[in-house]
Amino acid sequence: MSKSICFYFQVHQPYNLRTYRFFDVGKRHFYNDEYRNRTEMRRRADRCYLPMNEILMEQIKRYGDKVKYAFYFSGQAIEQMQQYAPDALESFKALVKTGNVEVLAGTCGHSLASLHDLDVFKKQVAEHKKLMKETFGVTPKTFVNTELVYSNEIGADVAEMGFNLILTEGAKHVLGWKSPNYMYANSINPKLRVLLRNYNLSDDLTLRFANENITTETFVEKLKETNDDEVVNICINYDTFGDKLDASTGIMDFMKYLPEAIFNNSDIEYAKPSEMTDKLQTVGMIDAPVPLSMMGEERDLSIWMGNDLQDDALQTLYSCANKVKRSKDEDVIRDWNALQDAHHFSGLCTKYSNVSPYDYYINYMNILTDFKERVSKKD
Repeated sequence: MSKSICFYFQVHQPYNLRTYRFFDVGKRHFYNDEYRNRTEMRRRADRCYLPMNEILMEQIKRYGDKVKYAFYFSGQAIEQMQQYAPDALESFKALVKTGNVEVLAGTCGHSLASLHDLDVFKKQVAEHKKLMKETFGVTPKTFVNTELVYSNEIGADVAEMGFNLILTEGAKHVLGWKSPNYMYANSINPKLRVLLRNYNLSDDLTLRFANENITTETFVEKLKETNDDEVVNICINYDTFGDKLDASTGIMDFMKYLPEAIFNNSDIEYAKPSEMTDKLQTVGMIDAPVPLSMMGEERDLSIWMGNDLQDDALQTLYSCANKVKRSKDEDVIRDWNALQDAHHFSGLCTKYSNVSPYDYYINYMNILTDFKERVSKKD
């Protein structure tokens, strides 16, 4: 049996929050920095989405069913493309229409709800599936949680929602001596299959490409070195191409010519994640009693949770959940989803943040105070 490679791309743009002072509470209910959101979305569309989508479309026209990809689109990314970059959204729709691109399910708000409120989690997943159907005309079959957050219990919850496949991180502290390049099963509900991100090969493209001499040939050799392994999952942010890594680094050309290098120098086949459920048998259980993610060297939750700022913000946020559930106000629900974005809690991280987490905390909590007042008045 030939080895498969699955490329999964995350398309997400958080809503940037405007400066929101205590004196704005109760008076102004608009939380977003519209100028910054428009500028960032337009930049990503011009530098990444449009040129990379063109490259993928050219590959599909040249190679047909031999090239396949998978995408997760957050609700925030879809909304901002609709507002600021409709041409980029149309190019994504054209890719999906080819049938060579699998659209993945996730949380509509790119949230951490799976860790805090099961009802909110289920609702966000249902909203995301509906949005993907409305936007692309497809109903996702494969699930990917925000930043690959996963645990045994989260997997069991996802299985209850009707999914039979989830993608997560091939974290070394969970795998031990095992390889990430096989199909595993959830330890609570074995009906849920689990595909694992190969972080070494994924990080070659996101972290090491600009500083190391990584070519299509050397990358294919690394793929071949996985020996008898069955599937290599490359999971990265789509804006790596052309935005986080400028086109001058050669990253766009790398992706353009990678299929040719794979087909000429190996028997590796491109595949969609969902195709692996029929092709592969599980080789064992993946046991993750403590939640993991794709973030940081620790592959844990510390970028979003654990310090006093983060924990207070999360507790305050999810204390609104029951009142929001009863709300029929579309603006409230949209703000609720956006305020759950994991990005806000990484902004409160004291380990990695480039901005003052204390300033971010004050700004975010001012917004939450106003939001709680709005929800209480409508309850």
